[in-house]
Amino acid sequence: MAKLLHIETSPRKERSHSMEMAQVFLESYRTAHPTDEVETLDLWTAELPPFNGPTLDAKYSLINGLEHTKEQAEAWKGVVQMVNNFKSATTYLLSLPMWNFGIPYRLKHYIDIITQPGLTYSLDPEKGYEGMVRGRTISVIYARGGEYGKESTVEDMDFQKPYIETWLRFIGFADIRPVVIEPTMQGQNKIDLVKAFVRDHVQKIAREV
Repeated sequence: MAKLLHIETSPRKERSHSMEMAQVFLESYRTAHPTDEVETLDLWTAELPPFNGPTLDAKYSLINGLEHTKEQAEAWKGVVQMVNNFKSATTYLLSLPMWNFGIPYRLKHYIDIITQPGLTYSLDPEKGYEGMVRGRTISVIYARGGEYGKESTVEDMDFQKPYIETWLRFIGFADIRPVVIEPTMQGQNKIDLVKAFVRDHVQKIAREV
């Protein structure tokens, strides 16, 4: 059965612009794909395993071809469970706000957990890095208070969209479908116009993935 995994990264819930458009996406997706499983992973309520000393040691043991110690093996279990849940999906929706030109720290924590050798990427001395999450589609809804497009004067301050899409390509995604909601801090009339345009785009993506 096909499965959509929605990774929810805003703690603002009903006040969140990214969440509002995510719900529009999910409604259209469920209508277009009524038999698909839909799972939401709320990073603010999920129990993310710590990425601490034992977990890091377990990662580098794998990179260096060493056996895990008992402590490392126990720490690595949580990582593997998170990665298996992530890789159980056939298509994805990631909704996120911009925080201080970047991403929420809970999303960074999640990325650090699931970006692991032998699980989401491989490293070959001759071929280099190769992503292992291939043949899948991800739609990404970005919400930002300002305008960071190429026509703006602050494009180089956008560490949200370039970072996320670099990471996604690194772990194997080739089909990335971005939706940008901006600016969200220039008055209600402006927001309403932006959302009216974005809503149609989001619904179209949801029907086609």
